Amino acid sequence: MTPRWHIGLALVGSLGVLSVIGFSLGSDAADKRRSQLAAEGRSAETRHGSIQYASWGKGPPVLVIHGAGGGFDQGRLLAKAVAGEGFRFIAVSRFGYLGSAMPPDPSTASQAEALHDLLARLGLERVSIIAMSGGVPPALKLAEMFPERTEKLVLLSSAPFTPFSPNVEDRPIPTWAYSALMGNDAVYWSLTKVAPRQLRRAFDARAELLNGLPPDEIVFVDRLVDDFLPATDRLAGIENEAAAVDPEATYDLEAISAPTLVVHARDDRLNPFSIAESIAGRLPNSELIAFENGGHLLLSHHSSLREKVDQFLGCKSERQILSARRL
Repeated sequence: MTPRWHIGLALVGSLGVLSVIGFSLGSDAADKRRSQLAAEGRSAETRHGSIQYASWGKGPPVLVIHGAGGGFDQGRLLAKAVAGEGFRFIAVSRFGYLGSAMPPDPSTASQAEALHDLLARLGLERVSIIAMSGGVPPALKLAEMFPERTEKLVLLSSAPFTPFSPNVEDRPIPTWAYSALMGNDAVYWSLTKVAPRQLRRAFDARAELLNGLPPDEIVFVDRLVDDFLPATDRLAGIENEAAAVDPEATYDLEAISAPTLVVHARDDRLNPFSIAESIAGRLPNSELIAFENGGHLLLSHHSSLREKVDQFLGCKSERQILSARRL
Protein backbone atom coordinates (compact mmCIF):
# COMPACT_ATOMS: atom_id res chain seq x y z
CA MET A 1 0.00 0.00 0.00
CA THR A 2 1.48 3.39 -1.04
CA PRO A 3 2.04 6.23 1.47
CA ARG A 4 -0.74 8.34 -0.05
CA TRP A 5 -3.23 5.53 0.55
CA HIS A 6 -2.05 5.31 4.16
CA ILE A 7 -2.71 9.04 4.53
CA GLY A 8 -6.12 8.79 2.86
CA LEU A 9 -7.19 5.84 4.99
CA ALA A 10 -5.84 7.46 8.15
CA LEU A 11 -7.85 10.60 7.51
CA VAL A 12 -11.06 8.90 6.47
CA GLY A 13 -10.68 6.18 9.10
CA SER A 14 -10.94 8.86 11.76
CA LEU A 15 -14.36 9.97 10.58
CA GLY A 16 -16.41 7.80 12.95
CA VAL A 17 -14.69 8.86 16.16
CA LEU A 18 -14.23 12.49 15.18
CA SER A 19 -17.84 12.91 14.03
CA VAL A 20 -18.93 12.14 17.59
CA ILE A 21 -16.28 14.15 19.45
CA GLY A 22 -16.28 17.21 17.25
CA PHE A 23 -19.86 17.30 15.96
CA SER A 24 -21.10 20.16 18.11
CA LEU A 25 -17.94 22.30 18.03
CA GLY A 26 -17.31 21.63 14.34
CA SER A 27 -20.87 22.41 13.33
CA ASP A 28 -20.80 25.65 15.33
CA ALA A 29 -17.51 26.65 13.68
CA ALA A 30 -18.93 25.94 10.22
CA ASP A 31 -22.09 27.93 10.93
CA LYS A 32 -20.06 30.87 12.21
CA ARG A 33 -17.84 30.83 9.14
CA ARG A 34 -20.89 30.49 6.88
CA SER A 35 -22.40 33.63 8.41
CA GLN A 36 -19.14 35.52 7.98
CA LEU A 37 -18.90 34.60 4.31
CA ALA A 38 -22.52 35.53 3.68
CA ALA A 39 -21.84 38.98 5.13
CA GLU A 40 -18.60 39.45 3.17
CA GLY A 41 -19.86 38.28 -0.22
CA ARG A 42 -22.13 39.90 -2.77
CA SER A 43 -24.24 38.30 -5.48
CA ALA A 44 -25.02 39.15 -9.09
CA GLU A 45 -27.48 37.50 -11.44
CA THR A 46 -26.17 36.01 -14.67
CA ARG A 47 -27.68 33.94 -17.48
CA HIS A 48 -26.59 30.86 -15.50
CA GLY A 49 -27.91 31.93 -12.11
CA SER A 50 -26.45 33.82 -9.19
CA ILE A 51 -22.70 34.20 -8.84
CA GLN A 52 -21.08 35.23 -5.56
CA TYR A 53 -18.11 37.57 -5.39
CA ALA A 54 -16.14 39.94 -3.21
CA SER A 55 -14.43 43.12 -4.41
CA TRP A 56 -11.78 45.30 -2.79
CA GLY A 57 -8.99 47.71 -3.65
CA LYS A 58 -8.56 50.48 -6.20
CA GLY A 59 -6.84 50.42 -9.55
CA PRO A 60 -6.95 48.36 -12.74
CA PRO A 61 -9.53 45.54 -12.33
CA VAL A 62 -8.30 41.99 -11.76
CA LEU A 63 -10.67 39.01 -11.76
CA VAL A 64 -9.55 36.23 -9.38
CA ILE A 65 -10.73 32.66 -10.10
CA HIS A 66 -10.10 30.10 -7.37
CA GLY A 67 -9.08 26.46 -7.70
CA ALA A 68 -10.76 23.21 -6.69
CA GLY A 69 -12.28 23.34 -3.22
CA GLY A 70 -12.21 27.12 -3.11
CA GLY A 71 -14.66 29.99 -3.14
CA PHE A 72 -14.34 33.76 -3.23
CA ASP A 73 -12.64 33.64 0.17
CA GLN A 74 -9.88 31.35 -1.11
CA GLY A 75 -9.50 33.56 -4.19
CA ARG A 76 -9.11 36.57 -1.93
CA LEU A 77 -6.45 34.76 0.08
CA LEU A 78 -4.64 33.87 -3.16
CA ALA A 79 -4.70 37.42 -4.50
CA LYS A 80 -3.24 38.81 -1.30
CA ALA A 81 -0.47 36.20 -1.44
CA VAL A 82 0.67 36.58 -5.07
CA ALA A 83 -0.40 40.11 -5.98
CA GLY A 84 0.14 43.38 -4.21
CA GLU A 85 -1.93 46.51 -3.87
CA GLY A 86 -2.84 49.02 -6.54
CA PHE A 87 -5.55 46.89 -8.16
CA ARG A 88 -9.28 46.42 -7.85
CA PHE A 89 -9.77 42.72 -7.23
CA ILE A 90 -12.96 40.80 -7.91
CA ALA A 91 -12.79 37.29 -6.43
CA VAL A 92 -15.61 34.96 -7.45
CA SER A 93 -17.07 31.68 -6.27
CA ARG A 94 -17.33 29.30 -9.22
CA PHE A 95 -20.37 27.13 -9.92
CA GLY A 96 -21.45 25.15 -6.84
CA TYR A 97 -19.06 26.87 -4.45
CA LEU A 98 -20.42 28.67 -1.39
CA GLY A 99 -23.21 31.01 -2.57
CA SER A 100 -22.92 30.51 -6.33
CA ALA A 101 -25.55 28.56 -8.25
CA MET A 102 -25.08 25.18 -9.91
CA PRO A 103 -26.81 25.58 -13.28
CA PRO A 104 -28.13 22.74 -15.46
CA ASP A 105 -25.13 23.22 -17.77
CA PRO A 106 -22.12 23.78 -15.49
CA SER A 107 -19.51 23.57 -18.27
CA THR A 108 -16.43 25.77 -18.37
CA ALA A 109 -18.01 27.61 -21.32
CA SER A 110 -21.07 28.37 -19.19
CA GLN A 111 -18.79 29.52 -16.40
CA ALA A 112 -17.08 31.88 -18.85
CA GLU A 113 -20.48 33.27 -19.84
CA ALA A 114 -21.42 33.78 -16.19
CA LEU A 115 -18.13 35.62 -15.54
CA HIS A 116 -18.75 37.76 -18.63
CA ASP A 117 -22.19 38.67 -17.29
CA LEU A 118 -20.73 39.53 -13.88
CA LEU A 119 -18.21 41.89 -15.46
CA ALA A 120 -21.00 43.53 -17.42
CA ARG A 121 -23.04 43.93 -14.23
CA LEU A 122 -20.08 45.61 -12.57
CA GLY A 123 -19.50 47.90 -15.55
CA LEU A 124 -16.05 46.48 -16.27
CA GLU A 125 -15.15 46.44 -19.94
CA ARG A 126 -11.80 44.69 -19.58
CA VAL A 127 -10.03 42.86 -16.77
CA SER A 128 -6.84 40.99 -16.14
CA ILE A 129 -7.30 37.53 -14.66
CA ILE A 130 -5.48 35.59 -11.94
CA ALA A 131 -6.56 31.95 -11.99
CA MET A 132 -5.39 29.12 -9.75
CA SER A 133 -5.51 25.38 -10.53
CA GLY A 134 -9.13 24.46 -11.32
CA GLY A 135 -9.83 28.11 -12.08
CA VAL A 136 -7.52 28.00 -15.09
CA PRO A 137 -9.87 26.14 -17.52
CA PRO A 138 -12.73 28.67 -17.13
CA ALA A 139 -10.19 31.52 -17.33
CA LEU A 140 -8.96 30.13 -20.64
CA LYS A 141 -12.54 29.83 -21.91
CA LEU A 142 -13.27 33.41 -20.88
CA ALA A 143 -10.20 34.66 -22.76
CA GLU A 144 -11.10 32.50 -25.78
CA MET A 145 -14.81 33.38 -25.94
CA PHE A 146 -14.57 37.03 -24.87
CA PRO A 147 -11.20 38.42 -25.92
CA GLU A 148 -12.61 41.94 -25.74
CA ARG A 149 -13.01 41.46 -21.97
CA THR A 150 -9.55 40.00 -21.33
CA GLU A 151 -6.48 42.16 -20.76
CA LYS A 152 -3.89 39.76 -19.31
CA LEU A 153 -3.77 36.30 -17.75
CA VAL A 154 -1.82 34.87 -14.81
CA LEU A 155 -2.27 31.09 -14.65
CA LEU A 156 -1.00 29.34 -11.52
CA SER A 157 -0.57 25.56 -11.04
CA SER A 158 -2.98 24.82 -13.88
CA ALA A 159 -5.42 21.92 -13.51
CA PRO A 160 -6.15 19.37 -16.27
CA PHE A 161 -8.56 20.25 -19.05
CA THR A 162 -9.53 18.49 -22.27
CA PRO A 163 -7.67 16.57 -23.70
CA PHE A 164 -5.68 15.97 -20.48
CA SER A 165 -6.70 13.11 -18.23
CA PRO A 166 -8.15 13.94 -14.79
CA ASN A 167 -6.16 11.05 -13.32
CA VAL A 168 -2.96 12.21 -11.66
CA GLU A 169 -0.40 9.81 -10.24
CA ASP A 170 1.10 10.31 -6.77
CA ARG A 171 -1.47 12.76 -5.47
CA PRO A 172 -1.01 13.33 -1.71
CA ILE A 173 -4.24 11.41 -1.02
CA PRO A 174 -6.50 9.44 -3.42
CA THR A 175 -9.04 11.50 -5.35
CA TRP A 176 -11.97 9.82 -3.58
CA ALA A 177 -10.67 10.97 -0.20
CA TYR A 178 -11.06 14.66 -1.11
CA SER A 179 -14.83 14.28 -1.46
CA ALA A 180 -14.91 12.33 1.81
CA LEU A 181 -13.11 15.17 3.59
CA MET A 182 -15.63 17.70 2.29
CA GLY A 183 -18.67 15.66 3.23
CA ASN A 184 -18.86 16.57 6.93
CA ASP A 185 -18.04 19.95 8.46
CA ALA A 186 -17.59 18.55 11.96
CA VAL A 187 -15.12 15.96 10.73
CA TYR A 188 -13.14 18.49 8.71
CA TRP A 189 -12.96 20.87 11.69
CA SER A 190 -11.82 18.03 13.95
CA LEU A 191 -9.06 17.07 11.52
CA THR A 192 -7.71 20.62 11.61
CA LYS A 193 -7.22 20.09 15.35
CA VAL A 194 -5.96 16.50 15.58
CA ALA A 195 -4.34 15.83 12.18
CA PRO A 196 -3.14 19.18 10.79
CA ARG A 197 0.02 17.75 9.20
CA GLN A 198 -1.90 15.14 7.23
CA LEU A 199 -4.48 17.72 6.22
CA ARG A 200 -1.80 20.09 4.94
CA ARG A 201 -0.42 17.26 2.82
CA ALA A 202 -3.82 16.99 1.14
CA PHE A 203 -3.22 20.57 -0.07
CA ASP A 204 0.33 19.62 -1.15
CA ALA A 205 1.80 21.61 1.73
CA ARG A 206 4.32 18.91 2.62
CA ALA A 207 6.65 19.10 5.61
CA GLU A 208 9.72 19.52 3.42
CA LEU A 209 8.11 22.52 1.74
CA LEU A 210 7.05 24.11 5.01
CA ASN A 211 10.53 24.06 6.52
CA GLY A 212 12.06 27.52 6.47
CA LEU A 213 9.02 29.26 5.02
CA PRO A 214 8.68 32.97 5.82
CA PRO A 215 5.99 33.78 8.41
CA ASP A 216 3.54 35.21 5.86
CA GLU A 217 3.53 31.97 3.87
CA ILE A 218 3.03 29.89 7.02
CA VAL A 219 -0.02 32.07 7.76
CA PHE A 220 -1.18 31.57 4.16
CA VAL A 221 -1.09 27.78 4.50
CA ASP A 222 -2.78 27.80 7.90
CA ARG A 223 -5.58 30.05 6.67
CA LEU A 224 -6.02 28.03 3.50
CA VAL A 225 -6.57 24.86 5.53
CA ASP A 226 -8.39 26.23 8.57
CA ASP A 227 -10.75 28.53 6.63
CA PHE A 228 -11.94 25.71 4.37
CA LEU A 229 -15.09 25.59 6.47
CA PRO A 230 -17.89 25.28 5.60
CA ALA A 231 -16.49 22.38 3.60
CA THR A 232 -19.93 21.03 2.72
CA ASP A 233 -20.76 24.31 0.95
CA ARG A 234 -17.92 23.57 -1.48
CA LEU A 235 -18.76 19.94 -2.20
CA ALA A 236 -21.03 20.55 -5.22
CA GLY A 237 -18.31 22.64 -6.84
CA ILE A 238 -15.67 19.99 -6.22
CA GLU A 239 -17.88 17.35 -7.81
CA ASN A 240 -18.19 19.58 -10.90
CA GLU A 241 -14.43 19.92 -11.46
CA ALA A 242 -14.68 17.12 -14.04
CA ALA A 243 -16.42 19.62 -16.36
CA ALA A 244 -12.97 20.85 -17.37
CA VAL A 245 -12.05 17.47 -18.84
CA ASP A 246 -15.43 16.77 -20.47
CA PRO A 247 -14.70 15.09 -23.85
CA GLU A 248 -17.21 17.50 -25.42
CA ALA A 249 -15.25 20.53 -24.24
CA THR A 250 -12.76 22.26 -26.54
CA TYR A 251 -10.07 24.82 -25.79
CA ASP A 252 -8.72 26.92 -28.66
CA LEU A 253 -5.66 28.25 -26.90
CA GLU A 254 -4.03 29.34 -30.14
CA ALA A 255 -6.80 31.93 -30.53
CA ILE A 256 -6.01 33.62 -27.21
CA SER A 257 -3.90 36.73 -27.81
CA ALA A 258 -3.84 38.15 -24.27
CA PRO A 259 -0.35 38.34 -22.70
CA THR A 260 -0.07 35.47 -20.24
CA LEU A 261 2.15 34.36 -17.37
CA VAL A 262 2.08 30.60 -16.84
CA VAL A 263 3.49 29.64 -13.43
CA HIS A 264 4.04 26.09 -12.15
CA ALA A 265 6.35 24.14 -9.86
CA ARG A 266 7.92 20.98 -11.23
CA ASP A 267 7.21 19.13 -7.98
CA ASP A 268 3.46 19.94 -7.94
CA ARG A 269 1.78 16.71 -6.76
CA LEU A 270 -1.76 17.81 -7.60
CA ASN A 271 -1.36 19.00 -11.20
CA PRO A 272 1.45 17.84 -13.51
CA PHE A 273 3.99 20.37 -14.73
CA SER A 274 3.35 19.13 -18.27
CA ILE A 275 0.03 21.02 -18.28
CA ALA A 276 1.86 24.32 -17.86
CA GLU A 277 4.31 23.39 -20.61
CA SER A 278 1.43 22.61 -22.96
CA ILE A 279 -0.39 25.86 -22.19
CA ALA A 280 2.74 27.97 -22.65
CA GLY A 281 3.53 26.15 -25.88
CA ARG A 282 0.08 26.76 -27.34
CA LEU A 283 -0.58 30.34 -26.24
CA PRO A 284 1.00 32.70 -28.77
CA ASN A 285 1.89 35.43 -26.24
CA SER A 286 2.97 33.64 -23.08
CA GLU A 287 5.88 33.33 -20.66
CA LEU A 288 6.48 30.20 -18.57
CA ILE A 289 7.86 30.60 -15.06
CA ALA A 290 9.03 27.20 -13.82
CA PHE A 291 10.02 26.64 -10.20
CA GLU A 292 12.01 23.55 -9.33
CA ASN A 293 10.11 23.20 -6.06
CA GLY A 294 7.29 24.80 -4.14
CA GLY A 295 4.55 22.28 -4.77
CA HIS A 296 1.00 23.15 -5.79
CA LEU A 297 0.91 26.25 -3.60
CA LEU A 298 4.21 27.60 -4.99
CA LEU A 299 5.60 27.82 -1.47
CA SER A 300 8.74 29.86 -0.79
CA HIS A 301 8.13 31.83 -4.00
CA HIS A 302 5.29 34.16 -3.02
CA SER A 303 7.47 37.21 -2.55
CA SER A 304 9.25 36.94 -5.92
CA LEU A 305 6.00 35.94 -7.59
CA ARG A 306 4.22 38.95 -6.12
CA GLU A 307 6.88 41.23 -7.57
CA LYS A 308 6.63 39.55 -10.98
CA VAL A 309 2.83 39.55 -11.07
CA ASP A 310 2.60 43.19 -9.98
CA GLN A 311 5.07 44.20 -12.66
CA PHE A 312 3.25 42.15 -15.29
CA LEU A 313 -0.24 43.38 -14.45
CA GLY A 314 0.89 46.95 -13.88
CA CYS A 315 2.73 47.22 -17.19
CA LYS A 316 0.48 48.81 -19.78
CA SER A 317 -0.26 46.72 -22.84
CA GLU A 318 -0.06 48.12 -26.37
CA ARG A 319 -3.88 48.19 -26.44
CA GLN A 320 -4.00 50.26 -23.24
CA ILE A 321 -1.41 52.70 -24.58
CA LEU A 322 -3.31 53.19 -27.84
CA SER A 323 -6.55 53.69 -25.92
CA ALA A 324 -4.94 56.32 -23.70
CA ARG A 325 -3.60 58.18 -26.74
CA ARG A 326 -7.12 58.48 -28.15
CA LEU A 327 -8.37 60.23 -24.99
